[in-house]
Amino acid sequence: MAALLHPHANHLLAALPPDEWARWQAHLELVDLPLGTVIYESGRVLGHVYFPADAIVSLLYVMENGASAEIAVVGNEGVVGISLFMGGGSTPSRAVVQSAGKGWRFAANRIKEEFNRSGPVMHLMLRYTQALITQMAQTAVCNRHHTLDQQLCRWLLLSLDRLQGNELHMTQELIANMLGVRREGVTESALQLQSQGLIRYSRGHIQVLDRPGLERRTCECYAVVKREYDRLLPDLQAT
Repeated sequence: MAALLHPHANHLLAALPPDEWARWQAHLELVDLPLGTVIYESGRVLGHVYFPADAIVSLLYVMENGASAEIAVVGNEGVVGISLFMGGGSTPSRAVVQSAGKGWRFAANRIKEEFNRSGPVMHLMLRYTQALITQMAQTAVCNRHHTLDQQLCRWLLLSLDRLQGNELHMTQELIANMLGVRREGVTESALQLQSQGLIRYSRGHIQVLDRPGLERRTCECYAVVKREYDRLLPDLQAT
């Protein structure tokens, strides 16, 4: 647990060169990220960016009738709040903690200053942003063309990549909200995966028993996203 409290538990922070890290470390603030916490709302100006350590944050689009669907997940590989350094200041999406944990936050004015230096920070954040855009685009394709079983496998694998171990604490209702489907559909798909020995599900607790089996069952979308993260952020894979 002590290792998770160090900012280098987040791979982007760990990838900062020494000079940048020397400027950053005094201004990073460790924060709790409880399940369900809304980090930012649609249209609101962001005050900080967040670098998750052992938490996962879902980026969601919420419709006028309250329906929602996940467009991307961010964990220890990334940062929440790219609109701050991309120049927008706000975004039409919502960021919600889907798996509780801790993270590090960095003030809006400081991330802008670091990005505008046009050095290693800018290049690192731009590569991460391209990888995130790929995940968003692939999620849209997946939701349109692939089965719920495949979407659930993709979602489980992306979440596991951002956590230690093989367990998730997640209710079927929350998964349904993330995928933008009915809870009954998630229940049926989860039972199918359980009957095949791929997962064990009980009262909001999901244990992945056969990760290679999940990878075989999912669609190509998971592999596309993972390859792009590995290609654009190779230094992060060794941290």
